[in-house]
Amino acid sequence: MLKFLVISQIFYLICIVPWLVIFGLSFMSFDGGVNFFNVAFVIGIGLYPIAVILCSIFAWFLRERSKRVAIILNLVPMLWVAGLGIPLLFLNFS
Repeated sequence: MLKFLVISQIFYLICIVPWLVIFGLSFMSFDGGVNFFNVAFVIGIGLYPIAVILCSIFAWFLRERSKRVAIILNLVPMLWVAGLGIPLLFLNFS
């Protein structure tokens, strides 16, 4: 359990570097004008570091009481990594 938390959070920390680039480029969605979907897109990408910090803190607090909840909570930021990282890698290499 301890190894899982440490390894996954190191992985999330490494993912912050490409997130900076993606977050900066996400503002290009406003080139066609400002609408609800563009704002939601930028906010969704911008919430990644907040999710990493909050989920990491709560997972560490819950690791002794409920290991299953701690693991699930620690995997929440993986939604951003898988939801944005995998399609972007696929588009890059195709």
